[in-house]
Amino acid sequence: MTSLSASSTAVLDPDRLLPVDDATRATARELYEMVAALPIISPHGHVPAALLAADVPFPDPAALFITEDHYVTRLLHASGVSLAELGVGGKSCEPRFVWRAFAERWHEFTGTASGYWLAGEFASLFGIHDELTPDNADLVFDIISDRLALPEFRPRALFDRFGIDVLATTDDPLDDLADHRALADDPAFRGRVLPTFRPDAYLDPHASAFFESVERLAAWSGSAVDDYDAYLQGLEARRAHFIQHGAVSADHGVREPYTVELDRDEAARLYRVAVAGRITTDEARAFSGHMLLQSAAMSVRDGLVMTLHPGVYRNHSEETFLAHGPDTGHDIPIATEFTRNLRPLLQRFGTAPGFHLVLFTVDETAYSREIAPLAGFYPSVFIGAPWWFLDAPDAIQRFRASTTETAGFYRGSGFIDDTRAFLSIPARHDTARRLDAGFLARYVREGRITLAQAERIAVDLVDAVPRKAFKL
Repeated sequence: MTSLSASSTAVLDPDRLLPVDDATRATARELYEMVAALPIISPHGHVPAALLAADVPFPDPAALFITEDHYVTRLLHASGVSLAELGVGGKSCEPRFVWRAFAERWHEFTGTASGYWLAGEFASLFGIHDELTPDNADLVFDIISDRLALPEFRPRALFDRFGIDVLATTDDPLDDLADHRALADDPAFRGRVLPTFRPDAYLDPHASAFFESVERLAAWSGSAVDDYDAYLQGLEARRAHFIQHGAVSADHGVREPYTVELDRDEAARLYRVAVAGRITTDEARAFSGHMLLQSAAMSVRDGLVMTLHPGVYRNHSEETFLAHGPDTGHDIPIATEFTRNLRPLLQRFGTAPGFHLVLFTVDETAYSREIAPLAGFYPSVFIGAPWWFLDAPDAIQRFRASTTETAGFYRGSGFIDDTRAFLSIPARHDTARRLDAGFLARYVREGRITLAQAERIAVDLVDAVPRKAFKL
């Protein structure tokens, strides 16, 4: 079996992602060093609280790095590996075979954000600097497996090692949040793990789980499933349950950020036909838009930050969805319009005291055209960090260039890792810190801001800015 080299040209460059010219790079390095070791604030993500509550060892390298990460599986699928062979959707697979398939195609991740993060994880956590190849695949698998069996590689130990101060999860409204409660009550656990209220399946009549979801909500509240007023009261009661368990935000993943205000009788009628399974496409759009506006009204009342993640065509491949389920790599971005779609909501609540609306997008054209101008006027609107297909080095730099001149540095959300891949959290936040240091360094070298201003902004972007946006 091939052995790994003691040293390698693939060792991580300490100046990676920083500007190429010497003078700007020196300033960027200084700014980055100020923030490199600051605690991680992760106010939106998908790591389950159960991972930390149970604190059991990670099963194997394939499950940890490949099977559960749709950033990785989607590109492997595009390269000819079936999702079943990768164990996606609970399919039975041999972890070592999955790892070998990954190793054979490792070169295809070159230049991708996933490849960058993974290389950083392999090097910083496992001391693996060599390129992954078919020849060393088994050896690397064994090295990582041995490390994962050590106490210092258990989830809670890594949580401390990563310096995570706040980690938000994403949870169904009817989740009892027992894992969050257990973590909050455990004096040995440091850090905050906050639930996030995610009501999509309860608000969209065309969601596959809509009827099942509202039926469960009605059973919980002891009301008739077609009782619209009880439905609203049930949602508000579940939001209160989340707030009692530390939640600071409610997240909405919608195809379009469409809002409309309906009178109570029309909304109740649409709800009744929705639960009866007779709602039309236009009616479903109207009801979803009304409930998005109602959700904003609830946030005004109870203080939960409202985050909006629109513009994704979910489950684009019907064949894949039927075989493997959702969140398996075939969600595709679509163009998104915010200004007209959100006007009814912002007419009502755009200047409401204490209301925070964080707008994310996977349509880069919306940053400078709509989101930054909206955040530059409405005190409630904050610019969501580059998300999903945009959480990559070049896209992050374009984001800063697209939004700063209109809205400045303080109308954003702070970096959002939005990940299920727990071990990638430090790599993702480090990426953003390096890129922001480079952006600020360029402003300093161009005489647009002073070094003192850049130093303050660099720190605020990883601390004060997310704390303000998410009311932490």
